[in-house]
Amino acid sequence: MLPGDGVGPEVTKLAVEVLRSTASVFNHELNVEFYDIGWSAYENYGSPLPDSTLNGCKSADAVLLGAVGDPRADELAPDLRPERGLLSLRKELGCFANIRPSRLLPCLSDASPLSLEIVENTDLVIVRELAGGIYYGEPSGIVDNGDAAIDTMKYHRDEVARIARVAFDMAMNRTKKVTSVDKSNVLSSSRLWRNTVNEIAGEYPEVECSHMFVDRAAMELVMNPKDLDVLLTSNLFGDILSDEAAAVVGSIGLLASASLNKDGGGMFEPVHGSAPDIAGSGTANPLAAILSAAMLLRQTYSLELEARTIEDSVESVLEKGLRTPDLDRGTGPTVGTETMGSAVSHHILESQIAK
Repeated sequence: MLPGDGVGPEVTKLAVEVLRSTASVFNHELNVEFYDIGWSAYENYGSPLPDSTLNGCKSADAVLLGAVGDPRADELAPDLRPERGLLSLRKELGCFANIRPSRLLPCLSDASPLSLEIVENTDLVIVRELAGGIYYGEPSGIVDNGDAAIDTMKYHRDEVARIARVAFDMAMNRTKKVTSVDKSNVLSSSRLWRNTVNEIAGEYPEVECSHMFVDRAAMELVMNPKDLDVLLTSNLFGDILSDEAAAVVGSIGLLASASLNKDGGGMFEPVHGSAPDIAGSGTANPLAAILSAAMLLRQTYSLELEARTIEDSVESVLEKGLRTPDLDRGTGPTVGTETMGSAVSHHILESQIAK
């Protein structure tokens, strides 16, 4: 467990509470070890990813992360900033596939800024390449005495092929439809991306494969989201589009994610950031962290019933009308972080499904 910065400790505390309730109901033994990452790690160790944290993560079955980022780190050298610790951890753990589901819950249809006619039945997943692209490309940095800057977007065919297979495998268990997002009319890396995706598509004749420029994909997400299923994206495009998808289904406070390596393990985290502006206020939405814990149980331990129990409990408390401020559309009073998280735990303990 890496609570991290900002609201991270607040939401992960409740995710652990939910995991403990689930373990209790299903008679599992739960072992959780806590480590620092991000700004909190820099304050304590002088590094956003101390060796103790890295070693702990490598020895664990899976990692659950809160969030990283703090405005006090803005003046630090790039290698010392919280985000660098997260990028380094993903690389060290071999995480190359980021899975971000976005589904509109019927009870939250009023939370979307879009009309019900547009968003009803939206259920899509973004499969984002996580280990390459512009975030890791070299050269990168400030040059010409601070008058210019360079970032390099680079992809190797093998990097594209392995993430494409993840998307196609996922599509086989859904509606057998993959939409690959690129900018091949402008970027050489996107032309390689498109050509490689087409090659891999040949291995999956049952799956319908189409391509879409990233600007068109951004438009389709707000005009026809229910027509999309599996979106395959590069690192940068997936980072942006997944936040848009979160807004479409109501709030970024609802979206979980899994960052997986070749063995299927890795790191699980809410899509939202550290939100330092509301840290300590008790208003953060813990549901994305809780749903990330459910993904962890399903992906790492193949505990489908346990994961489904958590997800059903989240939906049940929302159906009862509980709303954190990010979900409020002026329909009633809101509850705080602790109340929302504890309600999920209590529902699990009382759940007839679990019993």
